[in-house]
Amino acid sequence: MNLQIEDKGAAVLMDVKEERLDAHNSGELKAQMLKLFEEGKNNLIVDLSSVRFVDSSGLGALVSGFKNASSRSGSLKLSGLQLQVKSMFELTRLHRVFEIFGDVDEALASF
Repeated sequence: MNLQIEDKGAAVLMDVKEERLDAHNSGELKAQMLKLFEEGKNNLIVDLSSVRFVDSSGLGALVSGFKNASSRSGSLKLSGLQLQVKSMFELTRLHRVFEIFGDVDEALASF
């Protein structure tokens, strides 16, 4: 998985540089998030601006990250959702669970 991780101070930015977040790569995203949580980095921003498609495995990885962050008094926020990905979050009602921002700067400002 092509994933760029950068510490932004208030949060760690995980920039997913893939067109698809699905069964083939969602496990790696989940593992990377867990590794960051274990290192004490409990506030994450997942930038999905490159992602054009997300399936149930991808959603599951993000939900798992959200639960892990919450259990550590942290948060997982999303940014840059393209129209098709945003529609999937609305269809599954996950847009009510996650804080979703237009871009990384907006998400960072929310911390």
